[in-house]
Amino acid sequence: MTARSAMLASPAEIDLEVIGMTCASCVMRVEKTLKAIPGVKNASVNLATEKASVVADSSVTSEVLAAAVRKAGYDVASREIELQVDGMTCASCVSRVEKALLKVPGVTSAMVNLATEKATIQALSTVSPGALQLAVERAGYTATKATAAVAQGERTKLPQWWPVALGGVLTAPLMAPMLLSLFGIDWMLDGWVQLLLATPVQFLLGWRFYVAGYKAVRAGAGNMDLLVALGTSAAYGLSVYLLFKHAGHEMMQHLYFEASAAVITLVLLGKWLEGRAKRQTADAIRALNALRPTIARVRRDGNEVEVPVEQVVVGDLVVVRPGERVAVDGEIAEGHTHIDESLITGESLPVARTIGDNVTGGSINAEGVLLVRTTAVGAETTLARIIRMVESAQAAKAPIQRIVDRVSAVFVPVVLGIALVTFLGWVALTGNWEAALVNAVAVLVIACPCALGLATPTAIMAGTGVAAQSGILIKDAEALEVAHAVTMVVFDKTGTLTEGKPSLAAIVPAQGQSRDEVLRIAAALQRSSEHPLAHAVLDTVRSEQLSVPEAHGARALAGRGIQATVRGQEVFLGSTRLLRELRAEPGPLAAESERLESEGKTISWLVRRQGEAAAVMGLLAFGDRIKVSAHEAVARLHEMGIETMMLTGDNKGSAQAVAHELGIKSFRAEVLPGDKAGMVQRLRDAGSVVAMVGDGLNDSPALAAADLGMAMSTGTDVAMETAGITLMRGDPRLVADAIHVSRKTYSTIKRGLFWAFAYNIIGIPLASLGLLSPVVAGAAMAFSSVSVVGNALLLRRWRGSASNQAPAATAVPLASDQRAQA
Repeated sequence: MTARSAMLASPAEIDLEVIGMTCASCVMRVEKTLKAIPGVKNASVNLATEKASVVADSSVTSEVLAAAVRKAGYDVASREIELQVDGMTCASCVSRVEKALLKVPGVTSAMVNLATEKATIQALSTVSPGALQLAVERAGYTATKATAAVAQGERTKLPQWWPVALGGVLTAPLMAPMLLSLFGIDWMLDGWVQLLLATPVQFLLGWRFYVAGYKAVRAGAGNMDLLVALGTSAAYGLSVYLLFKHAGHEMMQHLYFEASAAVITLVLLGKWLEGRAKRQTADAIRALNALRPTIARVRRDGNEVEVPVEQVVVGDLVVVRPGERVAVDGEIAEGHTHIDESLITGESLPVARTIGDNVTGGSINAEGVLLVRTTAVGAETTLARIIRMVESAQAAKAPIQRIVDRVSAVFVPVVLGIALVTFLGWVALTGNWEAALVNAVAVLVIACPCALGLATPTAIMAGTGVAAQSGILIKDAEALEVAHAVTMVVFDKTGTLTEGKPSLAAIVPAQGQSRDEVLRIAAALQRSSEHPLAHAVLDTVRSEQLSVPEAHGARALAGRGIQATVRGQEVFLGSTRLLRELRAEPGPLAAESERLESEGKTISWLVRRQGEAAAVMGLLAFGDRIKVSAHEAVARLHEMGIETMMLTGDNKGSAQAVAHELGIKSFRAEVLPGDKAGMVQRLRDAGSVVAMVGDGLNDSPALAAADLGMAMSTGTDVAMETAGITLMRGDPRLVADAIHVSRKTYSTIKRGLFWAFAYNIIGIPLASLGLLSPVVAGAAMAFSSVSVVGNALLLRRWRGSASNQAPAATAVPLASDQRAQA
């Protein structure tokens, strides 16, 4: 395959904002339409976010997808963006800029005016001005936003509630006789006045149902709009027929104008309330987006210059004053402060940061002037990745949604069939076709596919949003659904349950060796390593101001240690497993090793090899502290009925001390990275639903092998990419919080689906039996959607236990450490 063909074959993800969907059957139709396009690998449509995420070959353009959606009877949101372009000098410049803009996915047209130096772009609503500016800059010009983007549908000055208000004003007089009759007052509005009031409701406010229903029929499918249009038209038509038939009679026949008008007004009210509630479920994304700074103060040529944050590049020095948001991800080059990261990590207390520490864009500098060297910009910043992950989770479908999809595919045709049977049945039994038609109308308007379509996505939006605010990032809906069923949590030890910042507690030389010589050679081996134990050795060398010899040919021995040549000798530093592999005898140091291990220390052996013979030069003992929050984390999991286990590459004594301190009954020590994954798989084979919690590169295979991987963001990027859930700070209590929010979300989904099905299962038979009037049916239908979304909104009250207590950075020593210090 050529490089070009490989590029064309690689799939890309395109997002569309779909306008006009009202129920689960709409979702199914849009998905089927998109999946039918050649080159589309997958399409997922979310009713709550009103977005379609399409994975397709690069040959599939946004315009093709938009055209398909429109052909299916819906529309795709677009907007007009204006950019001020500087640096153009001739017509060829104009052509170059236009071509660059048209290459941006989602751009449908681009016109550049050389005289005004403005570019007018028509694009999908998902296209950001920043992406367009970047395209222009890559073409060799500069671009700034001339005007704010105007989204389709936002040009109207009228508030969104005006149709509901107008419908209420026109419908109230029609409903008055029914309400007055409850108090024994017999009053009837003139039939022609009823016609005058009901007609604008039916054909002005209700026009949207006709349009959407017609598009559905043209596409060979049905939706909620079709049901409302058919039901209200039947009630309105029957009333007009009766009005003309009995015109001039002294006794006016009862008309059903109030039914058609009330159903339309109630449905509009329900959609307005539903829209407000859906916007509330997206609060987390809006809160995260609000953290994005737009301006950065950059130091260039000795001067401070304010530039758009999109123009900051890696390596730039950014000045951050007290009270300001940090504009970029970076490393502190000058200054020290406390940083408020609460809206990113969920940590309620500001954390200390000084020279060399990393800071995250969007966090707040509490005190002191900082000079930050930029390490990530644009889509690569932590905040951008968080927003991307939350949006992805909110747009994804949970496996439970498959049940709803199957039901919604046949829902509208079945309801139409039931309405027809109701009409024919009542005509056959009573001969009264007017009553038969009213009951059929009630069947049409009580049916609510909207509630079915909204139950799952709104709960996922609310659950993932509130979790993100507590420092729990859920990669996708499947991870959220799996987490609720977890029966066993497997922890890595170092960096997960302990601080992961060990200190050198003891250096014991073998006979004939000096302490300083053992430390020097160990430091030579560790000089190029990033392992926490290496940092402990090098910190000790620096504090004692010892010289360190050169090491040559250093190489890591996976899960065992390190090997190099120092002063012409082949030396090794590593675990007891490595000691056995080298067949080196510990001699008198064996007893000392056992004592230190029983106190929870991690032992590293320094071994020299000459030919086939290996001799121990000494041992180094390292102590690590258990995180203070680890005790509560394990206790909470046990309270929730979840078993715990610990897997570590550390020695048995150290592992046993930590497990005993935390109340973890099962543990495995001296486990290699590959063996961790095998152990996790065996637990799964035994019937456990396993969550693996780790933070290191060596945890990645186990994270992937588990039903659910949880990575702490204090660890490596590889671990976080492998995991289904990322914990934004090194607090093990977040593990229990993640499972708890998953359980709450899953129960919310089930409760929402129960009520959605219950409304239809109970309401449709009652309506077909003539026990519900169209007005009551319309009210029930509108209420069902609102109640399902309102049920999801209850999740916004959830708060994790780790958000309101002591920070995870605090740690306590093992009992053995306390004894040693005493």
